Amino acid sequence: MMNIGRINRLEVVNKAEFGVFLDAGEYGKALLPTRYTPSDVEIGQFVEAFLYFDSENQIAATTETPIAQVGEWGLMKVEGVNNVGAFVSWGIKEKDLLVPYSEQRGRLYEGQTILVYVYTDKASGRIVGTTKFNKWLDQTPAQYQPNQEVDLLIAERSELGFKAIINGEHWGMLFPSDVFGKLFVGKKLKGYVKGIRDDGKIDLALQKQGVAKMDDLSGKILDLLEKKGGFLPLNDKSSPDAIFAAFRTSKGTFKKTIGSLYKQGKITISAEGITLV
Repeated sequence: MMNIGRINRLEVVNKAEFGVFLDAGEYGKALLPTRYTPSDVEIGQFVEAFLYFDSENQIAATTETPIAQVGEWGLMKVEGVNNVGAFVSWGIKEKDLLVPYSEQRGRLYEGQTILVYVYTDKASGRIVGTTKFNKWLDQTPAQYQPNQEVDLLIAERSELGFKAIINGEHWGMLFPSDVFGKLFVGKKLKGYVKGIRDDGKIDLALQKQGVAKMDDLSGKILDLLEKKGGFLPLNDKSSPDAIFAAFRTSKGTFKKTIGSLYKQGKITISAEGITLV
């Protein structure tokens, strides 16, 4: 079965001067224009191609990789607005993605960069975008454990902190006390489940909590010391940015961890940095 709006592995069934035709199953043959066709491809071979409907609602193919496929989120720029909705750059030269007015949480304007979820509209069969994420999230019970590592996508900034999408399935919140480094809408990063409240809302953190946090960082510090010949130019006086760049952790956690490693006799600390014993 072909997945429209996603990358498929398709067989070349015909060649022409202007490209090749790919077997798109129940959708017939999809043209892959010459500019996107590998120069040495032959009939019977397979290519990885993205399938979509062109402006005339015909099946089409490209080897370009879209910013987001169906079922994914992506940061896109609004290229234009008309009486139907807003059109955003999708990463496909021949096709912009429509975000209908009914799928806009707030009115969009040309030049704006927004986070978009891509899906197939069941009524029309068209691939469209939306900025209304609630109907796609929290549709299943959250089965997370404290300190579980998860994939995060920063989706919104609010007075409370940053709202993030967890594993593409649930909403979570990063409060200012758990934020370090630079965060922005559209950023993807690893995070940890801090806890699930009685109302089902999920609190997040960018590092493990409690003893597990320090144990995890201890291992990372010792591993990097081994790789760097036993010395790192970092200590408790280093800047938060330098520490974050090396270990993606806060300065406070780093200071506590190297203090613990020092007490255990695993490192020494000097004005120049830390050294492996």
